[in-house]
Amino acid sequence: MNHKIRWNQGYGGMSGIGSPQARLPLPKLPAGANPVKAYIPVARCADMLLNPGATLDFNGHRLTYPDIQLIYWCGGNPFHKTQDLNRLLHAWQKPETIIIHEPWWTPAARRADIVLPCTTTLERNDIGASGWDCFYFAMQQAIAPVGEAKTEYAIYSALADRLGFKAQFTEGRTEMEWLRHLYDLARQQAAQRHVDMPSFDAFWGTGYVEFPVPDDPPVLFAAYRADPQAHPLRTPSGRIEIFSETIAAFGYDDCPGHPVWLEPAEWLGSEQAQVHPLHLLSNQPQSRLHSQLDCGEVSRSAKVAQREPVWINTDDAVARGITSGDVVRIYNDRGSCLAGAVVTDAIRPRVVQLSTGAWFDPLDSAEVGSLDKHGNPNVLTLDKGTSKLAQCCIAQTALVEVECFDGEVPEITVFAPPRSVQS
Repeated sequence: MNHKIRWNQGYGGMSGIGSPQARLPLPKLPAGANPVKAYIPVARCADMLLNPGATLDFNGHRLTYPDIQLIYWCGGNPFHKTQDLNRLLHAWQKPETIIIHEPWWTPAARRADIVLPCTTTLERNDIGASGWDCFYFAMQQAIAPVGEAKTEYAIYSALADRLGFKAQFTEGRTEMEWLRHLYDLARQQAAQRHVDMPSFDAFWGTGYVEFPVPDDPPVLFAAYRADPQAHPLRTPSGRIEIFSETIAAFGYDDCPGHPVWLEPAEWLGSEQAQVHPLHLLSNQPQSRLHSQLDCGEVSRSAKVAQREPVWINTDDAVARGITSGDVVRIYNDRGSCLAGAVVTDAIRPRVVQLSTGAWFDPLDSAEVGSLDKHGNPNVLTLDKGTSKLAQCCIAQTALVEVECFDGEVPEITVFAPPRSVQS
């Protein structure tokens, strides 16, 4: 039999700013009202778990860390995106229960109390769209859910049923009925903008909708540039601001109201560079998106000695007796990891580059501070906010040392599923 299968994933999220497309209405589920008003910057997750009741300065506000007893984590891998993973390991022991949705046995899933197996994009139906794109894509299910995997809509519906509000959550709609409903709402919004869209059945049959590029594409700040007085910006002065009175009024010692160079926590000009003389860059990888599908063939084929490659300058490598293909140990006071050396002049002297996303694989998973066998740079990075204004991560600010690994090279085990125990 000749089966025709179409599947689409992740087309709409790239290079959108400044593109000529008009913003499109997006099919999205109603979010409802969240009765919980407390929040923290996401990069402060470990700090929150370790310091309940402590306060945090953020964007002109003073926040108080809540006392978290349960984590319900969906759509991400905290053991990829969090700095100083050994500190996170301490924090991860604080909650009483950790629940995670995952299709794969990621490092986070391995450290959860309850793992709910959810489907990949190939095992469910969806609509792919971006407000800066020219297309809607029909992301049609290619295969049935594998094993006990369920769509996240099915998981949430089952939980809502147990909690007594399934009818309010589902509104009586199945997955496909929701897709049709959301598409029809977006179609109505598009009609108000004088943009025609086909029916849902026509869209689903064709597989996509292509929207016309406007003849007069929007130009960033065009109205402001033409008449700044009539079309002010949404700043206190209505202008492009180099100095911000608002930020200056916060009185933050690490973020004044104007651009200024402040000494980083770690850098090659500091005394600490005498102990750890190499600056670590943890860039985005070429062989995967973040940590996604690190278990797959494409990512694993890019490894060196089965570990994440680390670029090191030729002079730095010669001084340490390192050649390409060697397994090296990268370390500082926060932790250490193994990586596969790539000796090259494409990286500056005194700088090494280790991409993010290698699945965290400690030699002893029960020991905080154990050597990561696989090359995850976040065992080396500093868990400190960029400033009191933003509280983002500072993953590019880390000093390390590199040496040839002396000893029997341990096996990579993070891609093997955990042992099944019958209760």
